[in-house]
Amino acid sequence: MNHHASLSAPPRRTHRIVLLSLAILGMASAVFVVRRPLMMSAPMCMAGRWHGCFDTFNGVVLITLVALPLAALVVWALAHRRRAVGAASAWRMSLAEVGMVHGTVPFLWMTMMPGAGPGTAPRRVSLVPLRDLVTMGSGGIVGNLLIFAALGFFAPMRFAALTSVLRILALGAGCSVLVETAQYVLWLDRVSSVDDVLVNATGAVLAALASRCWWRTTAEAPSDQSRPAPAPAG
Repeated sequence: MNHHASLSAPPRRTHRIVLLSLAILGMASAVFVVRRPLMMSAPMCMAGRWHGCFDTFNGVVLITLVALPLAALVVWALAHRRRAVGAASAWRMSLAEVGMVHGTVPFLWMTMMPGAGPGTAPRRVSLVPLRDLVTMGSGGIVGNLLIFAALGFFAPMRFAALTSVLRILALGAGCSVLVETAQYVLWLDRVSSVDDVLVNATGAVLAALASRCWWRTTAEAPSDQSRPAPAPAG
C-alpha cells in the first residue's frame, strides 16, 4: 500500500505544478494583452469612483486582478483551517471554493451592466438558436464562454455530485437562464438570447473537461471511503 502511495505522489505533485504554471502563464498573458485598457481605468479605481471603474469592463477586470493576492490569502486561510482539523484535499477544496467565486462574480457583474437605455428601450428576446452568433463577434463569443468557465472548472473539484459533464452542462445552462431572465426583468437594455445560454453552457463544459483529471478523483473518493475495512485474520 505504501509502495502504491509513493508511486501516486509524483503524478499528483506534477499535476499541481502544471496547474499552477498554466494559471500563472494565462494570467500573465491576459495582463499583457489588456494592459493599456486597464491603465486607463486605474486612476478612477484608485480614486474609488464608481463611474469609470465599477461600471466599465476594464475597471472590473482591473479590480479582479488587483484582488488576486487577497483571493490567494483566503485560499491559504481555508486550507490551513482544513488541514488543522485533518480534512482531506484541503488545498484543492479551498482553491475550488475561492476560484468559483473569484472567477465567476466579475463576469456576472459585467453581464448585468445596463446598456444605453435601461428602463426605456424595448425589451428584446431572441429565442431562435444560432441566429445571434453572427452578430456576437469573436469578442462576444469568448466573453460568453468565460462567464461560467470558472464555475465549470472548479465546481466538480468541490462537489462530488457535479462530477459529470451532463450535470455541468445543466448547471451552466440553468445559471445562464437565470442571468438572461434577470436581464429581461430588470430591463437592462440587453438582449436575452438563447444563444447566450448555449455559449455560456458550452464554456462551462469546456472548462470542466479541462479540469477532469482533478475532479474525477473527487468522484472516486466517496466510494473508497465507504468500502468496508477487511476483518482481521484469526
